[in-house]
Amino acid sequence: MVLLAAAVCNKSGKALISRQFVEMTRSRIEGLLAAFPKLMSSGKQHTFVETESVRYVYQPLEKLYVLLITTKASNILEDLETLRLFARVIPEYCRNLEEADIGDQAFSLIFAFDEIVALGYRENVNLAQIRTFTEMDSHEEKVAISVRETQEREAKEAMKKRAKELQQERKEAGRSGKGIGYAGGFGSSSYSSSSSRDIIEPTPSAETKPSYTSVPSKPSGTGKALKLGSKKKDVDTFVGQLESEGQKVVSSNTSVSSTVAKASTPAIDQDGVHIVMEEKVSLTAGRDGGLQSMEILGMVKVKVNDEQYGRIKVLMINNDKKGTQLQTHPNVDKKRFNTTSNIQLKNPEKPFPLHQDVGVLKWRYTTQDESNMPLSINCWPNETGNGCDVNIEYVLEQPQLELNDVTINIPLPTSVGAPVVGDCDGEYNYDSRKSMLVWSLPVIDASNKSGSLEFSIAGHPDDFFPVHVNFMSKKSYCDLQISDVRLIDGEQPVKYSSEVMCYTDKYEIV
Repeated sequence: MVLLAAAVCNKSGKALISRQFVEMTRSRIEGLLAAFPKLMSSGKQHTFVETESVRYVYQPLEKLYVLLITTKASNILEDLETLRLFARVIPEYCRNLEEADIGDQAFSLIFAFDEIVALGYRENVNLAQIRTFTEMDSHEEKVAISVRETQEREAKEAMKKRAKELQQERKEAGRSGKGIGYAGGFGSSSYSSSSSRDIIEPTPSAETKPSYTSVPSKPSGTGKALKLGSKKKDVDTFVGQLESEGQKVVSSNTSVSSTVAKASTPAIDQDGVHIVMEEKVSLTAGRDGGLQSMEILGMVKVKVNDEQYGRIKVLMINNDKKGTQLQTHPNVDKKRFNTTSNIQLKNPEKPFPLHQDVGVLKWRYTTQDESNMPLSINCWPNETGNGCDVNIEYVLEQPQLELNDVTINIPLPTSVGAPVVGDCDGEYNYDSRKSMLVWSLPVIDASNKSGSLEFSIAGHPDDFFPVHVNFMSKKSYCDLQISDVRLIDGEQPVKYSSEVMCYTDKYEIV
């Protein structure tokens, strides 16, 4: 029971793409495909035709044929089921089912074919799994892109800051009647400050979400002592270098996803000390229940905006009962934190860097206990004579959390139109371009810890997975809290501002 090849051809028998799953010469496969239209006879309802050596199993697909070439000993029922899966995969990549679309998506189709059949034998996969495998989503790639975007942002921020300094120097020189030289340009020693040589390095850029600021315009004034055009050119050169390396550089006015945007938005009003507590949730659960994997990654970052508050300690409350793994920065007094939950530098005479986000504490929590999920999703597609009736329900498993801007994205079959929605708690939107139903709930908390959505549409139960969930929360999942900030000398309290951001990095039901 070996599948020799899978191909897509037009009505005249011209092969558009072909994937061989066993070793075959080119002349052999071309001869088999050329013989196919000659073997077909009109007026018959069969979807297969046989020769002395092989069997052709085919299915019309508008102007095209999906064709499998198998051995005669192959199980025809299994071949028909495999053919059905091939026929469902093709519209996922080619919406119009035209020859040009097949050619444009040839490599994507071949990759999908390889997920269905390996070495001539059918793999136990469904459409949702094929979609997930071919996406080849990479966490490392996301981190690398985030690093590049952050480098661009930092370069633009440095240019903006330097432009303000040069504008101020020009005004002062104008009042004193002296010109301004070119000393202290971008990257020179005069631009550096003592805080940049502090004992704690800034938080690695891969841990931060990028947020963009526009490139500063030329400072106003009539003097001709200095031009900023060359500095702007440096930034443009840097951006061009990123693009030449294959990285996609997003402009400052380009919209990003709501989750990333909210996670990266700085506080509007920051006091002398600003503290950010950030958590990322990565979760994969099964459609039939059960948690496959769940990981919480968190970090506390301290930013000192006032020089007089450089030597401080942060008092925290650790109410975690789940066994979260905590790790302090090497320059933080670990023993003091373990005994008192206070974050303080090992050398109390050294201040925190000024105007820099400094990571001082990070944590990690992993589990496969489904009772620890923030939000459970149950999706029940039931096949009917006209398609599927789908019931999807959410339940808040952690009542102490308050989830904001929750979106539950349910994939839908392509080319079947919009779903018919019955009962719905919250709001929904049908995205025809992505063939997706987006279920939106502004808030999920203890007062509305469960809700449901019902809809009907033509399709197969596998078409509605994987379900993706996004949300934000202003409460820490691991129950870490900031209680106070005080000066090391005198224990005087320091006025501080804080943010808590818990958001989804990947949350899916497969």
